[in-house]
Parts: sequence; C-alpha cells; structure tokens
Amino acid sequence: MQLFITTYGAYLHIQDGMFQVRFKNGDTEIKKKIPPKKISSIVLDKGTALSYEAVKTALAHNIDIVFTEGDGIPLGRIWHSKLGSTTKIRKRQLEASIGPEAVSWVTQWLAEKAGRQCENLRELKKHRKPHETLINEAISKIEAQKGKIENFSEHAHIDEIADSLRGYEGTAGRWYFQTLSALLPSAYRFKGRSFRPANDPFNAFLNYGYGMLYARIEKVLMLAGLDPYVGFMHRDDYNQKSFVFDFIEPYRPFVDLTIYRLFSGKKVQSEHHEAITNGTGLTKSGKELIVTAFIQRFDTETIRYRGRNLTRMHAIQMDAHQFANKLISSPVTDVPSIDLMQPDLPF
Repeated sequence: MQLFITTYGAYLHIQDGMFQVRFKNGDTEIKKKIPPKKISSIVLDKGTALSYEAVKTALAHNIDIVFTEGDGIPLGRIWHSKLGSTTKIRKRQLEASIGPEAVSWVTQWLAEKAGRQCENLRELKKHRKPHETLINEAISKIEAQKGKIENFSEHAHIDEIADSLRGYEGTAGRWYFQTLSALLPSAYRFKGRSFRPANDPFNAFLNYGYGMLYARIEKVLMLAGLDPYVGFMHRDDYNQKSFVFDFIEPYRPFVDLTIYRLFSGKKVQSEHHEAITNGTGLTKSGKELIVTAFIQRFDTETIRYRGRNLTRMHAIQMDAHQFANKLISSPVTDVPSIDLMQPDLPF
C-alpha cells in the first residue's frame, strides 16, 4: 500500500522496527504503527517530517519516499541508487527516442488515451439516456482525432509531427472534458482544463489525481529499468522527466473517471476544496477523499488485462516491463548521426 502523510505537523519515525506516524488531532496525540512489509511507497505533503531511521528503513525495504507540496505533484523522491535492470534498456530507449520507433510508440500511447476517453464516455452513457446524443457526438469527434493520430504511425521522425499530434490530442481532450463538464451537477461544471492553480474544484481534484499518478508512473519506469528523463514526444527541457509525461498518457482516463464519480456521486462537498491565491485548492479532507478513491481505483479493483486479473497499477507495471523488453528485443532502427561537436543535439 501507499502511505500518504498529509496532516500538518505529522512525523514519521521508527519504533520497534516499524514505521510510526505521530500527529495531533486537537490536543490528542495519535500514534499509528505500520510494518514496512505492508508499504510500497511513502508520500509526504508539506508540513510533515521524517527521521533518518525512517529513510534508512525505507531504503532497506525498497520503499520510495515521495515529497509533494499540496497539489499532489511530486517535488522529488528518495530512492535507492540501483537502476532496476540492465543499462542496455536505457541505451535502447535513447536510440528509440531519436529514431522512427518514437513515432510508433507515441501514436500508440495517444491513441490508447483517446480510446479510453471514449470508453469512459460510453460507460457514462449507460445511465444518462437524456444525454445520449451529446455523448455520441463527443465520442465520434474524439474517434476522428484518434484516427488522425494513428495515421502518423509510420512517419519517419517525431519532431516533424509533434505539433500536429499535440493538436489532435488537444482537440480530443477539449471535446472530452467539455462533455464531462456538461454531465456534472451544475454547481461543479467547469470551462476546460486548468492547471496550477486550478480554476475550479473539478480541476483541483483532477490535478491532484494526476500528481499522484505521476509519482506512480515514475516508479514503474524505474522498476522496469527505464529512464524517466529520456522522452519521445515530451522533449528534453532542463530537469524535466519527459518520459513520465509520455508514458502517463494512456492512463490519465483512469484518473478522470475516478474524479468524475466523486462529483457525480455527490461525495465532494464544500469542505473538500477552498479558495487559494488565483484559484482553487484541496483541503486536508479533500486530499483524504481523493487518496482513498485513487487507492481503491488503482490498487484494489481488479480488471481483466492481457488474460490476467490484475489491479490497474500491476497492469501499468506490466506495460512498462513489456515496453522495456520490446526495446531490447527489437533490432536497432536507423538512428540519425550525431555530431558531438555541435552544441544543440537532436535529443
């Protein structure tokens, strides 16, 4: 399980060989112990702290520690120094990122994302007969953009088509979120995506959910021996984990539906969000609400995937390992020559 520590002033340390979280509820100090073998990762929000022994114990049990700052987006993590697999995988990842393989993978990931957006809308349509026409129109338009993305799968170089792919993906996303908004209770409808900060409660929840998924995706990539920084379509800005942004795309719709159901099921209340500077943020209870729903969706529910019953996180880890295996099992394609004396390299 993931251990989320979000209470201001909470302290994580080791007691009798187990993790112990101390925090106050009013004037009462509460202590909770958790065995290391039950924890897969630890997430700490701002205003929390941990001891050296807690870090040492986490590293000894292959538990990563993720630091966030209120919005779920990872600021950094403590992780052991092992690569997770052979360096051959990272070499092949770099080769693929500057060759025609990148196009095939990127178009596949974006097409899967659009397909899952349509799946979400079809799921919602089952119990929303009055909105059937609206939903069908959105599905049709998203599928049209999906087809355009797939038409690029044989193109030679990702840099030549990246802007077009972003345009088709963005158009599909606008239809998708416009439809989700129209299906929400009127009090929570929103005008498109907004980021940091969010303009409305739905986007505040969505951003926090994506932030949790970012941290998960980075971990599954490292466990598969992949480099989070070597991107295919999201290129190499300074210190940007470009490949996390590439690989996350097909799995965002899992978060979307999780958040939508919190709102449509009237589980989100006014005490779960608050006004912040220039936008909307989540309160402590709001974070607890989404964390619980996220864990249920990704770590508890099972789906039928590639002939097996798996949780969504296990399915994503399988995808990462299969991607890494395909990289090292496929022959090297034509890689553009690189003049190492030039300051601006193509990757």
